[in-house]
Amino acid sequence: MGNKWDPVVGTEEYNENLVRINKIAQENGYVLNSDRERLRKVVGLMTMNKIEFGDYYCPCKQSHPLDVQKDVLCPCPEMKNEIAKDNHCFCQLFYILKGV
Repeated sequence: MGNKWDPVVGTEEYNENLVRINKIAQENGYVLNSDRERLRKVVGLMTMNKIEFGDYYCPCKQSHPLDVQKDVLCPCPEMKNEIAKDNHCFCQLFYILKGV
């Protein structure tokens, strides 16, 4: 049995989101999680939110059901503080680039 995000992995929408996420990481001196399954899950769920709700809502901090008035977009406002404190964001999507 597959995961609910599997159908979007590899789609044009998923790939666009992955490019977007990579650009955010590079612009901020971060790297993406090296755990491929975690990366696929977070990017996949975020892509599903984009398709269904029209924007990249954070899948790890969203309410259920998603509330477009209250839920945050990725990257969230807390991302930089979380990475400074924990070396990664809450979602474990972005990590601090070691050795820089």
